[in-house]
Amino acid sequence: MSLETVREECHEQLKQLGRTRESLKLIAVSKLQPIEKIRRLHSAGHNIFAENYVQEALLKQDTLKDLDIEWHFIGTLQKNKVKMVVGKFVLVHSVDSFELARAISNYAEKIKTTQKVLIQVNLAQEITKGGFDGESLLKVWSEITALPGIEITGLMTMPPLTDDPEDVRPYFRQLRELQTELLKQGAGRHPLHELSMGTSHDYHVAIEEGATIVRLGTILFGERPRKN
Repeated sequence: MSLETVREECHEQLKQLGRTRESLKLIAVSKLQPIEKIRRLHSAGHNIFAENYVQEALLKQDTLKDLDIEWHFIGTLQKNKVKMVVGKFVLVHSVDSFELARAISNYAEKIKTTQKVLIQVNLAQEITKGGFDGESLLKVWSEITALPGIEITGLMTMPPLTDDPEDVRPYFRQLRELQTELLKQGAGRHPLHELSMGTSHDYHVAIEEGATIVRLGTILFGERPRKN
């Protein structure tokens, strides 16, 4: 599907929901995609791209430094790679533990920057995925919001893979409800306004449930090559 078609569909849906175009960011997930495809999508007017693998992301950043691109990191981040990520991405979507948040905080303080992050929530408690469950996040919320050097702009989730997008609606709704609960507890200096949820398979459902960021790969790029 073309970028313009996806945009038009999303904008029409937002209009029906009484939301503005500016209330939703479309992020092109470019992991394992060739540089040429990224350039093509950028030339079509898109400038927000997300990567999953640190080394691949940094190589692409260097190769495409002639373009005005807003880079996001959405993959699993190991603590020993925090130095490679902090300060190089506008937003890190995958802060899945207090320990990782603290490591990002420490390094951000060291290099005198503030790293914007999302807290990853594993609402289905899938053992193959990282992230807080709702209860554990509520327990550490006061501690995590006290960390310097990070700005928590919202929450992110990856629900279980299903054939029917309607099956994941409850998880999107739970993320929005958790956001509301955390705001009631008090977010301090953290905006906590973003909900990163929804992919090529289920983004329409995610938008209906309040997504402010959707992560689109296949629908914009086509099938990605397999990683060797």
